[in-house]
Amino acid sequence: MVFLIGLSRKKEDATRTQSLPVSIVICAHDEEQNLHELVPQLLAQDYPEFEIVVIDDRSNDSTFDWLLEETKKDHRLRMVHVNRTPPHVNGKKYGITLGIKAAKYEWILLTDADCRPQSNQWLNTVSSQFSESTNFVLGTSPYLKVPGLLNFFIRFETLLTAIQYFSFALLGNPYMGVGRNMAYRKSMFLDKKGFNNYLNVTGGDDDLFVNQHATGKNTQVIMGHDSLVFSIPKTTWSSFFRQKIRHLSVGKLYKFKHRFLLGLFTLTWMLTWFVGIPLLFVPELTYLIAGILVFRIVLLTILANYASKKLGHRFEAWIVPLLDFIYAFYYLVTGLTALVSKKVRWKN
Repeated sequence: MVFLIGLSRKKEDATRTQSLPVSIVICAHDEEQNLHELVPQLLAQDYPEFEIVVIDDRSNDSTFDWLLEETKKDHRLRMVHVNRTPPHVNGKKYGITLGIKAAKYEWILLTDADCRPQSNQWLNTVSSQFSESTNFVLGTSPYLKVPGLLNFFIRFETLLTAIQYFSFALLGNPYMGVGRNMAYRKSMFLDKKGFNNYLNVTGGDDDLFVNQHATGKNTQVIMGHDSLVFSIPKTTWSSFFRQKIRHLSVGKLYKFKHRFLLGLFTLTWMLTWFVGIPLLFVPELTYLIAGILVFRIVLLTILANYASKKLGHRFEAWIVPLLDFIYAFYYLVTGLTALVSKKVRWKN
């Protein structure tokens, strides 16, 4: 119910009254093929003034050569080349920092090479939330739909994550964002010394930065079809598992209040199944527990359907009960693994 209340507080985005210049920053490692698709889509954005800054982070493919040629064709595309990173500094954070410092404009819009904007109005949608009091604009980045149970689960897990951080932000307590679709001010990034407090941590260039500096007063969110940036999903359970371990491993660095609230949410989700199912076999409680479980599944299905439409993409509500059950086991395994993991990587 809390999430439904939070999402319902988001009204229609205000009509854009100004088009402030935007620097789109992308850190790429061996992403030549993805950049072939992404860069033309970004250059086709219907927006008066923007640039694209691509950081070639020690790529082993032909990313550098391709970007060098493309930058000659359109002045809006620029490249920052990284040959090496300083010791004990995470490569992606270092690359993003160089890209932001090289950016010409105040507003920085982040995405990844394997992302695709849903429409040529993406920049317009993001900029509609720019104001003097705003430092952060948070968007979502669902995964493309392909056949298979893994893809259903990836999209379900991503939807739940978006529901959580959007609801918290709309209720005045932002705690994270995704670097595939997020904007913030360059001056604020430099004033706060960027990622200085966790340069050696893999991950956190998006959620930890928001967790440290976003407030209810300086943060806006964007929803709807034109705000979406789709990502290419993992195709194996093992690669998805490694990705989520990397994402979840930084959660232990969140502010205490956010760790507590998120931990409480996860704990109650798991207890619903791990305690609820055994209680079904207690004769005196069978009908009561069954009723609670059915009510919970119905409520979750309604939430998933409402939230996906609100965010701008429909999710198949009929499979929510199965994914709900799988999610409890998924979080038990990934949560514990992320908690004890000491070494995770972005890329080689």
